[in-house]
Amino acid sequence: MADANARADILTDAVRRPPWGYYAAAALAAATLLLVGLGAIVMRGQPLAFDRAIMLAMREPENMRIPEGPVWLKQAMLDVTALGGETVLTLVVVATAGFLALGRRWLTLALVIGGTLSGSWLVGVFKGLVGRTRPALIDHLVEVWSASFPSGHAANSAIVYLTIALLLMQIVPRRAERLYLLGVAVLLVGAIGISRVYLGVHFPSDVVAGWSFGALWALGWWWFGAWARVRRARAGRGPPSDAAHRPSARSG
Repeated sequence: MADANARADILTDAVRRPPWGYYAAAALAAATLLLVGLGAIVMRGQPLAFDRAIMLAMREPENMRIPEGPVWLKQAMLDVTALGGETVLTLVVVATAGFLALGRRWLTLALVIGGTLSGSWLVGVFKGLVGRTRPALIDHLVEVWSASFPSGHAANSAIVYLTIALLLMQIVPRRAERLYLLGVAVLLVGAIGISRVYLGVHFPSDVVAGWSFGALWALGWWWFGAWARVRRARAGRGPPSDAAHRPSARSG
């Protein structure tokens, strides 16, 4: 019990005083979203300079219908991009919610549901407002119908995977485990975004904007979760660790 209490105290301290990396990540995401968003809105259906250069590099110079890379890469990109689709992301949120419900971590469960649902809804709103058309520089390797900016796959995968990772990090005791959660989430989000450009269905600026929005949204919910945990602790209703280290605590 003493060891569990000590670990809970350490985690409480981390929640109260987050590392400076969180400040830097939030500032970078906000600045990138602003710059890329304004550029995409101004250009509308036209590619930015770096959009054009990156997209053309994804195809054979003599035939824009043939993607660069080995034969297996196309199928790999199709598999990876599915990880950012609505079906898979919904299953991930439901599975995470079930896991948290079994552990009676009600606060974390509410944060995960609130953060992912509201963020995904906002992405759809932004798409409709900007109304940027899909890129026509290279052939699409998958069928798409919605607007292009921001990338729904990039934004929603960042919202879901990063929000879940950051909120779970608040109730996971060991630093190595927290870094593992964050690392896996970042790799997934990065691969999904790259796959959208490779498949020809998004400008790189769409993906960068999606990444930035999703990261900023996830960090915002991390802050809200930290505030809620500290508030609960000060009110004497349980540790900020959401009862992760105290088996007798059942509220969350």
